[in-house]
Amino acid sequence: MSGPDEPRITPGGWREVGPFVAAFARIAGRVQGTEPPAVFLTLGRHRRLFWGWLHFAGRLMPGGRLSRRESELVIVRVAARRGSAYELEQHRRLARRAGLSRAEVAAIEAGERDPGLSARERLLLRATDELLADQDLSDPLWAELGTHFEDRERIEILMLVGHYTMLATALHALRVRPDRPR
Repeated sequence: MSGPDEPRITPGGWREVGPFVAAFARIAGRVQGTEPPAVFLTLGRHRRLFWGWLHFAGRLMPGGRLSRRESELVIVRVAARRGSAYELEQHRRLARRAGLSRAEVAAIEAGERDPGLSARERLLLRATDELLADQDLSDPLWAELGTHFEDRERIEILMLVGHYTMLATALHALRVRPDRPR
């Protein structure tokens, strides 16, 4: 039995995840400047589910309609509110690459409502916070989102918050540790 901080399912090696997941994780680690990401090597133990999840996740980010900057501010907020050290470690770097400053990332993590962002970005944070608190959006907030975001973007916001909430839960329950820098 593992301890409270020990991974419940250890990241798999080549035999457990197969050559394609192992190669993908190795390349992703090089790109990120880390060891092969444990999220891939852990979830990759269920290969069929892994590839479906990866396709879905890629459609949200980086392949979504929201800008990378907007997606990252939502993801950082979800990770901070859900206490996901793994997601925070990964997405702090990605947020910086997407154009968020260190101060903006710190303010988003701290839960600030107005960390000096645009009106559209502040609205995204409000929607993220309300979704995390209530698993719903009030009618006034939904209408306000409609003044800044088209319908497909509003759907994407809901799915992005939901996806990263689910991922934070899985990473926490599996006790996946943040990746070490290379």
